[in-house]
Amino acid sequence: MTQSILTDIKKAAKKSLKANQNVLASTQKQLEILNGELFEDGELPYFKDKIAKNGMFPLKPKKLEVLQINVGYMCNQVCGHCHVDAGPDRKEIMTRETMEQCLAVIQNTGAHTLDLTGGAPEMNPHFRWFVEEASKAGIKDFIVRSNLTIILANKKYHDLPEFFKKHNVHVVSSMPHYTRGKTDKQRGDGVFDKSIKALQMLNQVGYGMPDGDLRLDLVYNPSGAFLPTDQSAMEHDFKKALKEDFDIDFHNLFAITNLPISRFLDYLIASDNYEDYMYSLVEAYNPAAVENVMCTNTISVSWDGWLYDCDFNQMLDLKVASKAKHIKDYNDDVLSNRDIVISQHCYGCTAGAGSSCQGSVA
Repeated sequence: MTQSILTDIKKAAKKSLKANQNVLASTQKQLEILNGELFEDGELPYFKDKIAKNGMFPLKPKKLEVLQINVGYMCNQVCGHCHVDAGPDRKEIMTRETMEQCLAVIQNTGAHTLDLTGGAPEMNPHFRWFVEEASKAGIKDFIVRSNLTIILANKKYHDLPEFFKKHNVHVVSSMPHYTRGKTDKQRGDGVFDKSIKALQMLNQVGYGMPDGDLRLDLVYNPSGAFLPTDQSAMEHDFKKALKEDFDIDFHNLFAITNLPISRFLDYLIASDNYEDYMYSLVEAYNPAAVENVMCTNTISVSWDGWLYDCDFNQMLDLKVASKAKHIKDYNDDVLSNRDIVISQHCYGCTAGAGSSCQGSVA
C-alpha cells in the first residue's frame, strides 16, 4: 500500500463513515460487497452452504444466556477497525423510554449476562441511571464494555472506576496491544498512555486482582488484515508485559476477529486486502466454532430498541427473523423459534478458534 493511501485512511478515520458521507455508511452497500462476485461467481462458498454441509443450516438459537444492549454509537474515539462506525459525531443514543423497555425484559428474562456496549456506553446521558436500575435485577454477570480512555476524557468520568465497583460491574476493556505503537496505530495517538492510566485506576479500586471478585478483562483485535493468534498465548504475553512494565493486573484476554463490516471493511478495500482477507476467513472456517457462535445464545438490542441475533448483524441492519422484532414486543417463546440471520461476515466468527464478544469459542 502506498503512503498516500495510508495517509488518506488516517485522515478519513478522524470522522465516522457517516459523517464523511462514505458509501460504506450504507448497510445495503456493505451487504452488496459481502455478497458480491467472490461468492456470486462461486469462487468462495456462501456461508449458508458451508454450514449446511455440517447439518447446521438453518442455524437455530439455544437457550438465551446474554442480553447485549447497545446504548448508543457516540464515542470519544474514532478507531480504524470499528464495526460500529462509532465516534463523537454519532448522535444515535438510547432514550430513557427505550431503556425502561429493556429493564422490563431484563427483570423477566432467563439470561444470566447483561452486556452494555456502544460506542462508549458511558457517554449516554442516562447511562448511570440505567446501570443503577439494571443492577437491581440480580443478573449474575453485568458487563460494561469500556474503551478505557473515556475515564480520562473528561473529569465527569474520572469516578467511573468507583461507580463500576459500587455496582459490581464486570469491566471489559479494549486494549489492542501491550505496546504503544500498535495500540495508537489502531485507535489514535495517545490512546495507549491513557489506557494504561485508566487500567491503573481500575486496579487501584480493586479491579483485576488475581483472586478478586471485581472482574477486569481485556479485548484484543488485530491491527491489520490478519486473524488473531492463539488467545491463551496472547493472554500470557499481555499479562507478562503489562505487569512488568506498568504493574497492571487483569483477569482474561478475549481475542476477537475483525469482521469485514463498516470501517474495517473500508480499510480492507482501500488497502487492497479485501479478497485476501475473505479467503483467509473461509479457509480458516472451523465447524466446531459454529456450535458456540454468540448468536445462538445472545440477543442484541440496538439504541432504538430493535432486536438482532448479534452485534454484527445490528451494524448491518439484519433484524431478527421473528414477529418480535422490537424490545417492546419481546417474547422468549417467539424468539426461540426463529432462524438466525446469516451472511458472509459470519465467517469471521467461525474462523480458527472462533470469535465472539467473549473471545474464542472453540
